[in-house]
Amino acid sequence: MKAESKDPTALLAQLGFRAGRDALSAFLTHAHKSHLGPTETIEALIALERRAREGTNLASRTRAAHLGAFKPLDRFDWAHPRKIDRDLLDRLATLDFAARGENVLLRGQSGVGKTMLAKNLGHAALLAGRTVRFTTLATALADLLQQESLPAFERRLKRYTHPDVLILDELGYLPCDSRAADILYNIISRRHEHRSTVISTNLAFKQWGTVFPGAACVVALVDRFAQHCHRVDIDADSWRDKHAFERDDSPDKPPAAPRSAKKR
Repeated sequence: MKAESKDPTALLAQLGFRAGRDALSAFLTHAHKSHLGPTETIEALIALERRAREGTNLASRTRAAHLGAFKPLDRFDWAHPRKIDRDLLDRLATLDFAARGENVLLRGQSGVGKTMLAKNLGHAALLAGRTVRFTTLATALADLLQQESLPAFERRLKRYTHPDVLILDELGYLPCDSRAADILYNIISRRHEHRSTVISTNLAFKQWGTVFPGAACVVALVDRFAQHCHRVDIDADSWRDKHAFERDDSPDKPPAAPRSAKKR
């Protein structure tokens, strides 16, 4: 029979403690040197374990969210847009909308920061303990359309109906057929008033029919999504176009080398 370890950190790990052995060892050393009483030791140990579990949980939810790299909100240039409701975005960052199962629409032309703002809302939701999933609309629909049976479809659909905050990026950039429209309506309908959906788009609601030509459910889709929806309109020039223009017009940019004459 294998002898049981007398190392307290190993014994705590066997009991399922998430705190690492180094953290537990440092805690036990601190408790001994500080002459903590039994109650104080237990309370401090519980606090240590709670922090470890919260960190593990956050890391797991962050992986599942698929946010990828993004610039933090404090790097957003609020002076660049001609129009943007900063007060509304500040309120949305408190996650009150998620607590009420409300939706968010981020609308503006390409390159004005919609995706960055959406990902920052997703990150705030993660820090608040909520589950999040970020995806482009095209990727989500392709994922669901390739399911070959109804049971497989229903299992995969949970990826998009279960998260507390679902972010669907780039509605309007690629045309979709009627079946894709029905799937999006299915997602929005199942989440309605229970979980929040954030959509970024370059189109007003009245133009969504151009994305799903001939789809009978577009009016119902818009009505369901817009019923409890915070709308953020961003009127600005594209950051990418602006930076490309600045690079091209930079006085420090060396002149282009003359093209050699084409050989005959």
